[in-house]
Amino acid sequence: MTVLPRGTLLLAVGIVALEFAAAVTGFVASTLLPVVARDLAAEDRLGLLIAGSTLGLFVALPLASRVLGRLGTRGTLAAGMLAYVGGLVVAATAQGAWAFAVGQLCTGLASGLLAVFGVSSAIRHLDERLRLRVIAASSAMWIGPALVGPAATLGLDHLVGWRWTLLVPVPFVLFGRLLVVRAVRDDPPADAATRPLGRTLLVPLGAAGVVLSAGWWPLALAGAVVAAAGMVAILPAGTARLRPGTPAALAAMVLFAVGYFGADSLITVLLTTGYGAGLGQAAIVLSAAPLAWAVTSLFARRFPATGLSLTALGTAVLATGAPFAVVLAAWTAAGIGVGLAYPGLYVRATTAGPGGLTATELATAVITAECVGQLLGRAIGGTLSSAGGLFASYVVFAVALAAAAAVSRR
Repeated sequence: MTVLPRGTLLLAVGIVALEFAAAVTGFVASTLLPVVARDLAAEDRLGLLIAGSTLGLFVALPLASRVLGRLGTRGTLAAGMLAYVGGLVVAATAQGAWAFAVGQLCTGLASGLLAVFGVSSAIRHLDERLRLRVIAASSAMWIGPALVGPAATLGLDHLVGWRWTLLVPVPFVLFGRLLVVRAVRDDPPADAATRPLGRTLLVPLGAAGVVLSAGWWPLALAGAVVAAAGMVAILPAGTARLRPGTPAALAAMVLFAVGYFGADSLITVLLTTGYGAGLGQAAIVLSAAPLAWAVTSLFARRFPATGLSLTALGTAVLATGAPFAVVLAAWTAAGIGVGLAYPGLYVRATTAGPGGLTATELATAVITAECVGQLLGRAIGGTLSSAGGLFASYVVFAVALAAAAAVSRR
Protein backbone atom coordinates (compact mmCIF):
# COMPACT_ATOMS: atom_id res chain seq x y z
CA MET A 1 0.00 0.00 0.00
CA THR A 2 1.45 3.36 -1.04
CA VAL A 3 0.47 6.87 -0.18
CA LEU A 4 -0.69 9.28 -2.85
CA PRO A 5 1.13 12.62 -3.35
CA ARG A 6 0.50 14.70 -0.23
CA GLY A 7 -1.19 11.59 1.10
CA THR A 8 0.60 11.75 4.44
CA LEU A 9 -0.99 15.10 5.27
CA LEU A 10 -4.36 13.93 3.99
CA LEU A 11 -4.09 10.76 6.09
CA ALA A 12 -3.23 12.76 9.20
CA VAL A 13 -6.15 15.14 8.65
CA GLY A 14 -8.48 12.20 8.05
CA ILE A 15 -7.44 10.53 11.30
CA VAL A 16 -7.99 13.78 13.19
CA ALA A 17 -11.38 14.27 11.51
CA LEU A 18 -12.42 10.76 12.55
CA GLU A 19 -11.45 11.58 16.13
CA PHE A 20 -13.77 14.59 15.97
CA ALA A 21 -16.51 12.29 14.69
CA ALA A 22 -15.79 9.88 17.54
CA ALA A 23 -16.07 12.74 20.02
CA VAL A 24 -19.44 13.83 18.63
CA THR A 25 -20.66 10.22 18.64
CA GLY A 26 -19.46 9.64 22.20
CA PHE A 27 -21.09 12.74 23.65
CA VAL A 28 -24.36 12.12 21.87
CA ALA A 29 -24.50 8.51 23.09
CA SER A 30 -23.47 9.25 26.69
CA THR A 31 -25.76 12.25 27.06
CA LEU A 32 -28.76 10.37 25.70
CA LEU A 33 -28.19 7.14 27.69
CA PRO A 34 -30.54 7.96 30.62
CA VAL A 35 -33.19 9.22 28.18
CA VAL A 36 -32.93 6.13 25.95
CA ALA A 37 -32.96 3.76 28.95
CA ARG A 38 -36.08 5.43 30.34
CA ASP A 39 -37.92 5.59 27.01
CA LEU A 40 -37.18 1.93 26.20
CA ALA A 41 -37.89 0.79 29.77
CA ALA A 42 -34.34 -0.60 29.89
CA GLU A 43 -32.93 0.82 33.14
CA ASP A 44 -32.12 -2.76 34.16
CA ARG A 45 -30.43 -3.55 30.83
CA LEU A 46 -27.71 -0.88 30.77
CA GLY A 47 -25.04 -3.36 29.74
CA LEU A 48 -27.06 -4.25 26.66
CA LEU A 49 -27.48 -0.57 25.72
CA ILE A 50 -23.84 0.50 26.09
CA ALA A 51 -21.87 -2.58 25.02
CA GLY A 52 -23.46 -3.17 21.61
CA SER A 53 -21.22 -0.86 19.54
CA THR A 54 -18.02 -2.16 21.14
CA LEU A 55 -19.15 -5.76 20.69
CA GLY A 56 -19.71 -5.04 17.01
CA LEU A 57 -16.33 -3.38 16.59
CA PHE A 58 -14.56 -6.35 18.13
CA VAL A 59 -16.47 -8.85 16.02
CA ALA A 60 -15.35 -6.87 12.95
CA LEU A 61 -11.63 -6.99 13.78
CA PRO A 62 -10.98 -10.53 12.50
CA LEU A 63 -13.12 -9.79 9.43
CA ALA A 64 -11.42 -6.51 8.43
CA SER A 65 -8.49 -7.98 6.49
CA ARG A 66 -10.78 -10.49 4.76
CA VAL A 67 -13.20 -7.76 3.66
CA LEU A 68 -10.37 -5.46 2.53
CA GLY A 69 -8.83 -8.25 0.48
CA ARG A 70 -12.13 -9.07 -1.21
CA LEU A 71 -13.66 -5.60 -1.68
CA GLY A 72 -10.66 -3.24 -1.65
CA THR A 73 -10.59 0.10 0.12
CA ARG A 74 -13.49 1.79 -1.68
CA GLY A 75 -15.70 -1.29 -1.50
CA THR A 76 -14.96 -1.65 2.20
CA LEU A 77 -15.78 2.02 2.73
CA ALA A 78 -19.12 1.59 0.94
CA ALA A 79 -20.00 -1.54 2.92
CA GLY A 80 -18.91 0.05 6.18
CA MET A 81 -20.88 3.23 5.67
CA LEU A 82 -23.97 1.28 4.62
CA ALA A 83 -23.74 -0.79 7.80
CA TYR A 84 -23.07 2.33 9.89
CA VAL A 85 -26.03 4.34 8.59
CA GLY A 86 -28.28 1.27 8.64
CA GLY A 87 -27.33 0.51 12.22
CA LEU A 88 -28.05 4.05 13.34
CA VAL A 89 -31.46 3.93 11.66
CA VAL A 90 -32.27 0.65 13.43
CA ALA A 91 -31.19 2.11 16.79
CA ALA A 92 -33.09 5.35 16.19
CA THR A 93 -36.32 3.52 15.41
CA ALA A 94 -35.96 0.88 18.13
CA GLN A 95 -38.92 0.15 20.35
CA GLY A 96 -36.99 -2.01 22.80
CA ALA A 97 -33.52 -2.59 24.26
CA TRP A 98 -32.74 -5.52 21.98
CA ALA A 99 -33.46 -3.63 18.76
CA PHE A 100 -31.39 -0.69 19.99
CA ALA A 101 -28.50 -3.04 20.82
CA VAL A 102 -28.68 -4.64 17.35
CA GLY A 103 -28.44 -1.21 15.75
CA GLN A 104 -25.45 -0.30 17.90
CA LEU A 105 -23.87 -3.65 17.03
CA CYS A 106 -24.11 -2.77 13.33
CA THR A 107 -22.46 0.63 13.84
CA GLY A 108 -19.65 -1.08 15.73
CA LEU A 109 -19.18 -3.60 12.93
CA ALA A 110 -18.94 -0.74 10.44
CA SER A 111 -16.34 1.10 12.51
CA GLY A 112 -14.24 -2.02 12.88
CA LEU A 113 -14.07 -2.69 9.14
CA LEU A 114 -11.59 0.16 8.60
CA ALA A 115 -10.07 0.42 12.07
CA VAL A 116 -7.01 -1.78 11.47
CA PHE A 117 -6.56 -0.32 7.99
CA GLY A 118 -6.48 3.29 9.23
CA VAL A 119 -4.21 2.73 12.23
CA SER A 120 -1.74 0.55 10.30
CA SER A 121 -1.54 3.29 7.65
CA ALA A 122 -0.74 5.83 10.37
CA ILE A 123 1.98 3.63 11.86
CA ARG A 124 3.54 2.97 8.45
CA HIS A 125 3.47 6.50 7.08
CA LEU A 126 3.66 8.75 10.14
CA ASP A 127 6.89 8.71 12.13
CA GLU A 128 6.84 8.87 15.95
CA ARG A 129 7.11 12.67 16.03
CA LEU A 130 4.23 13.13 13.58
CA ARG A 131 2.20 10.46 15.33
CA LEU A 132 2.53 12.42 18.59
CA ARG A 133 1.32 15.55 16.80
CA VAL A 134 -1.61 13.65 15.34
CA ILE A 135 -2.47 12.29 18.80
CA ALA A 136 -2.32 15.81 20.25
CA ALA A 137 -4.45 17.20 17.42
CA SER A 138 -6.88 14.30 17.83
CA SER A 139 -7.15 15.10 21.53
CA ALA A 140 -7.86 18.74 20.64
CA MET A 141 -10.81 17.54 18.55
CA TRP A 142 -12.59 16.73 21.83
CA ILE A 143 -12.51 20.35 23.03
CA GLY A 144 -15.37 21.69 20.89
CA PRO A 145 -17.66 18.67 21.40
CA ALA A 146 -16.85 18.67 25.13
CA LEU A 147 -17.80 22.33 25.44
CA VAL A 148 -21.03 22.27 23.43
CA GLY A 149 -21.83 18.58 22.77
CA PRO A 150 -23.86 17.65 25.86
CA ALA A 151 -25.80 20.94 25.92
CA ALA A 152 -26.46 20.78 22.17
CA THR A 153 -27.54 17.14 22.49
CA LEU A 154 -29.99 17.98 25.27
CA GLY A 155 -31.30 20.89 23.21
CA LEU A 156 -31.85 18.71 20.15
CA ASP A 157 -33.44 16.02 22.27
CA HIS A 158 -35.89 18.62 23.57
CA LEU A 159 -36.64 19.89 20.05
CA VAL A 160 -36.77 16.72 17.96
CA GLY A 161 -36.37 13.80 20.39
CA TRP A 162 -33.50 11.41 21.00
CA ARG A 163 -34.19 9.33 17.89
CA TRP A 164 -33.34 12.13 15.43
CA THR A 165 -30.54 13.38 17.67
CA LEU A 166 -28.87 9.98 17.43
CA LEU A 167 -28.25 10.63 13.70
CA VAL A 168 -26.20 13.82 14.25
CA PRO A 169 -22.74 12.14 13.91
CA VAL A 170 -23.40 10.74 10.41
CA PRO A 171 -21.94 13.60 8.29
CA PHE A 172 -18.83 13.87 10.47
CA VAL A 173 -18.11 10.14 10.17
CA LEU A 174 -18.64 10.23 6.40
CA PHE A 175 -16.22 13.14 5.99
CA GLY A 176 -13.43 11.51 8.02
CA ARG A 177 -13.75 8.16 6.30
CA LEU A 178 -13.60 9.74 2.86
CA LEU A 179 -10.42 11.63 3.73
CA VAL A 180 -8.65 8.47 4.94
CA VAL A 181 -9.65 6.51 1.86
CA ARG A 182 -8.48 9.28 -0.50
CA ALA A 183 -5.06 9.22 1.19
CA VAL A 184 -4.24 5.71 0.03
CA ARG A 185 -4.55 3.64 -3.12
CA ASP A 186 -7.23 1.04 -3.54
CA ASP A 187 -5.09 -1.89 -2.40
CA PRO A 188 -5.21 -3.90 0.82
CA PRO A 189 -2.18 -3.62 3.13
CA ALA A 190 0.75 -5.64 1.83
CA ASP A 191 1.54 -7.11 5.24
CA ALA A 192 -2.06 -7.68 6.33
CA ALA A 193 -2.43 -10.88 8.26
CA THR A 194 -5.68 -12.78 8.53
CA ARG A 195 -6.75 -12.66 12.14
CA PRO A 196 -7.73 -15.97 13.81
CA LEU A 197 -11.52 -15.91 13.72
CA GLY A 198 -12.23 -18.34 16.54
CA ARG A 199 -9.75 -16.97 19.06
CA THR A 200 -10.68 -13.35 18.34
CA LEU A 201 -14.39 -14.03 18.80
CA LEU A 202 -13.77 -15.49 22.27
CA VAL A 203 -13.57 -11.92 23.63
CA PRO A 204 -16.96 -10.64 22.40
CA LEU A 205 -18.51 -14.04 23.16
CA GLY A 206 -17.32 -13.81 26.75
CA ALA A 207 -18.36 -10.17 27.07
CA ALA A 208 -21.78 -11.04 25.68
CA GLY A 209 -22.08 -13.65 28.42
CA VAL A 210 -21.41 -10.94 31.01
CA VAL A 211 -23.91 -8.54 29.42
CA LEU A 212 -26.65 -11.14 29.03
CA SER A 213 -26.18 -12.76 32.45
CA ALA A 214 -29.06 -10.64 33.86
CA GLY A 215 -27.76 -11.05 37.40
CA TRP A 216 -27.00 -14.78 37.08
CA TRP A 217 -23.42 -14.71 38.31
CA PRO A 218 -22.25 -18.14 37.07
CA LEU A 219 -22.85 -16.95 33.49
CA ALA A 220 -21.20 -13.59 34.18
CA LEU A 221 -18.15 -15.29 35.70
CA ALA A 222 -17.89 -17.80 32.86
CA GLY A 223 -18.15 -14.96 30.35
CA ALA A 224 -15.35 -13.04 32.07
CA VAL A 225 -13.11 -16.13 32.01
CA VAL A 226 -13.78 -16.75 28.31
CA ALA A 227 -13.08 -13.09 27.47
CA ALA A 228 -9.82 -13.14 29.44
CA ALA A 229 -8.72 -16.34 27.71
CA GLY A 230 -9.47 -14.78 24.32
CA MET A 231 -7.53 -11.66 25.21
CA VAL A 232 -4.45 -13.66 26.21
CA ALA A 233 -4.71 -15.69 23.00
CA ILE A 234 -4.81 -12.78 20.56
CA LEU A 235 -2.54 -10.15 22.09
CA PRO A 236 1.21 -10.35 21.34
CA ALA A 237 3.34 -12.78 23.30
CA GLY A 238 4.41 -11.41 26.66
CA THR A 239 1.40 -9.13 27.15
CA ALA A 240 -0.22 -11.32 29.81
CA ARG A 241 3.19 -11.72 31.53
CA LEU A 242 3.68 -7.92 31.48
CA ARG A 243 6.99 -8.21 29.64
CA PRO A 244 8.68 -4.78 29.65
CA GLY A 245 8.32 -2.65 26.53
CA THR A 246 5.50 -2.93 24.01
CA PRO A 247 3.76 -5.92 25.71
CA ALA A 248 3.55 -4.14 29.07
CA ALA A 249 2.29 -0.97 27.34
CA LEU A 250 -0.45 -3.01 25.66
CA ALA A 251 -1.44 -4.57 28.98
CA ALA A 252 -1.59 -1.10 30.54
CA MET A 253 -3.76 0.02 27.61
CA VAL A 254 -6.24 -2.79 28.37
CA LEU A 255 -6.45 -1.85 32.04
CA PHE A 256 -6.70 1.86 31.25
CA ALA A 257 -9.58 1.23 28.84
CA VAL A 258 -11.42 -0.95 31.37
CA GLY A 259 -11.22 1.78 33.99
CA TYR A 260 -11.60 5.02 32.07
CA PHE A 261 -14.00 4.08 29.28
CA GLY A 262 -16.07 1.95 31.63
CA ALA A 263 -16.43 4.90 34.00
CA ASP A 264 -17.08 7.37 31.19
CA SER A 265 -19.85 5.24 29.65
CA LEU A 266 -21.90 5.35 32.87
CA ILE A 267 -21.16 8.87 34.10
CA THR A 268 -24.56 10.34 33.18
CA VAL A 269 -26.35 7.39 34.78
CA LEU A 270 -24.19 7.74 37.91
CA LEU A 271 -25.06 11.43 38.23
CA THR A 272 -28.78 11.13 37.47
CA THR A 273 -29.44 7.87 39.32
CA GLY A 274 -26.76 7.66 41.99
CA TYR A 275 -26.51 11.35 42.85
CA GLY A 276 -30.01 12.51 41.87
CA ALA A 277 -28.61 15.26 39.64
CA GLY A 278 -30.42 16.64 36.60
CA LEU A 279 -29.33 15.91 33.05
CA GLY A 280 -27.88 19.43 32.77
CA GLN A 281 -25.56 18.86 35.74
CA ALA A 282 -24.66 15.40 34.46
CA ALA A 283 -23.77 16.92 31.09
CA ILE A 284 -21.35 19.33 32.79
CA VAL A 285 -19.54 16.47 34.51
CA LEU A 286 -19.61 14.38 31.32
CA SER A 287 -17.69 17.14 29.52
CA ALA A 288 -15.15 17.72 32.26
CA ALA A 289 -12.81 14.76 31.77
CA PRO A 290 -12.60 14.77 27.94
CA LEU A 291 -12.06 18.54 27.93
CA ALA A 292 -9.32 18.27 30.54
CA TRP A 293 -7.77 15.35 28.61
CA ALA A 294 -7.75 17.32 25.35
CA VAL A 295 -6.26 20.51 26.81
CA THR A 296 -3.64 18.66 28.85
CA SER A 297 -2.52 16.58 25.86
CA LEU A 298 -1.73 19.76 23.93
CA PHE A 299 0.81 21.01 26.45
CA ALA A 300 1.89 18.20 28.76
CA ARG A 301 4.88 15.94 28.47
CA ARG A 302 4.48 12.17 28.70
CA PHE A 303 3.91 10.84 32.24
CA PRO A 304 1.95 7.57 31.93
CA ALA A 305 2.28 6.28 35.50
CA THR A 306 1.66 9.64 37.16
CA GLY A 307 -1.27 10.41 34.90
CA LEU A 308 -2.94 7.03 35.36
CA SER A 309 -2.55 7.30 39.15
CA LEU A 310 -4.32 10.66 39.09
CA THR A 311 -7.10 9.20 36.92
CA ALA A 312 -7.50 6.29 39.34
CA LEU A 313 -7.80 8.69 42.28
CA GLY A 314 -10.37 10.86 40.52
CA THR A 315 -12.44 7.83 39.55
CA ALA A 316 -12.36 6.47 43.10
CA VAL A 317 -13.85 9.73 44.41
CA LEU A 318 -16.92 9.16 42.21
CA ALA A 319 -17.73 6.04 44.23
CA THR A 320 -17.92 7.94 47.55
CA GLY A 321 -21.17 9.85 47.09
CA ALA A 322 -19.32 13.17 47.50
CA PRO A 323 -20.99 16.56 46.85
CA PHE A 324 -21.50 17.62 43.25
CA ALA A 325 -18.63 20.14 43.27
CA VAL A 326 -16.22 17.46 44.49
CA VAL A 327 -17.41 15.02 41.84
CA LEU A 328 -16.91 17.64 39.13
CA ALA A 329 -13.39 18.39 40.37
CA ALA A 330 -12.55 14.69 40.66
CA TRP A 331 -13.66 13.81 37.13
CA THR A 332 -11.79 16.85 35.79
CA ALA A 333 -8.65 15.63 37.57
CA ALA A 334 -9.23 12.18 36.04
CA GLY A 335 -9.22 13.78 32.58
CA ILE A 336 -6.00 15.67 33.32
CA GLY A 337 -4.44 12.36 34.29
CA VAL A 338 -5.44 10.78 30.99
CA GLY A 339 -3.95 13.76 29.15
CA LEU A 340 -0.67 13.17 30.95
CA ALA A 341 -0.71 9.42 30.34
CA TYR A 342 -2.33 8.56 27.02
CA PRO A 343 0.06 10.05 24.40
CA GLY A 344 3.11 8.35 25.84
CA LEU A 345 1.29 5.09 26.47
CA TYR A 346 -0.07 5.04 22.91
CA VAL A 347 3.35 5.68 21.35
CA ARG A 348 4.94 2.94 23.45
CA ALA A 349 2.19 0.52 22.47
CA THR A 350 2.64 1.29 18.74
CA THR A 351 6.44 1.22 18.66
CA ALA A 352 8.02 -2.05 17.56
CA GLY A 353 10.39 -3.50 20.11
CA PRO A 354 12.85 -6.40 19.80
CA GLY A 355 9.97 -8.65 18.70
CA GLY A 356 9.85 -6.85 15.35
CA LEU A 357 6.07 -6.54 15.00
CA THR A 358 4.90 -5.13 11.66
CA ALA A 359 2.78 -1.99 11.32
CA THR A 360 -0.41 -4.00 10.83
CA GLU A 361 0.43 -6.27 13.78
CA LEU A 362 1.04 -3.22 15.98
CA ALA A 363 -2.18 -1.61 14.75
CA THR A 364 -4.10 -4.80 15.42
CA ALA A 365 -2.54 -5.11 18.87
CA VAL A 366 -3.27 -1.56 20.04
CA ILE A 367 -6.82 -1.60 18.67
CA THR A 368 -7.37 -5.01 20.27
CA ALA A 369 -6.00 -3.84 23.62
CA GLU A 370 -8.14 -0.72 23.75
CA CYS A 371 -11.26 -2.46 22.43
CA VAL A 372 -10.91 -5.37 24.86
CA GLY A 373 -10.66 -2.90 27.71
CA GLN A 374 -13.62 -0.83 26.53
CA LEU A 375 -15.73 -3.92 25.97
CA LEU A 376 -14.96 -5.45 29.36
CA GLY A 377 -15.31 -2.13 31.19
CA ARG A 378 -18.71 -1.41 29.65
CA ALA A 379 -19.91 -5.00 30.05
CA ILE A 380 -18.85 -5.30 33.68
CA GLY A 381 -19.98 -1.78 34.59
CA GLY A 382 -23.34 -2.16 32.87
CA THR A 383 -23.95 -5.53 34.49
CA LEU A 384 -23.00 -4.34 37.99
CA SER A 385 -25.09 -1.19 37.59
CA SER A 386 -28.13 -3.10 36.38
CA ALA A 387 -27.81 -5.32 39.46
CA GLY A 388 -27.75 -2.30 41.79
CA GLY A 389 -23.97 -1.97 42.05
CA LEU A 390 -23.55 1.40 40.33
CA PHE A 391 -21.13 2.79 42.92
CA ALA A 392 -19.34 -0.57 43.20
CA SER A 393 -18.61 -0.45 39.47
CA TYR A 394 -16.60 2.75 40.01
CA VAL A 395 -14.51 1.00 42.64
CA VAL A 396 -13.73 -1.66 40.01
CA PHE A 397 -12.82 1.05 37.47
CA ALA A 398 -10.51 2.80 39.95
CA VAL A 399 -8.72 -0.48 40.76
CA ALA A 400 -8.20 -1.16 37.04
CA LEU A 401 -6.69 2.31 36.54
CA ALA A 402 -4.39 1.90 39.54
CA ALA A 403 -3.22 -1.42 38.07
CA ALA A 404 -2.63 0.30 34.71
CA ALA A 405 -0.44 2.88 36.46
CA ALA A 406 1.65 0.12 38.03
CA VAL A 407 2.02 -1.82 34.76
CA SER A 408 2.94 1.29 32.77
CA ARG A 409 6.16 1.59 34.80
CA ARG A 410 7.53 -1.60 33.24
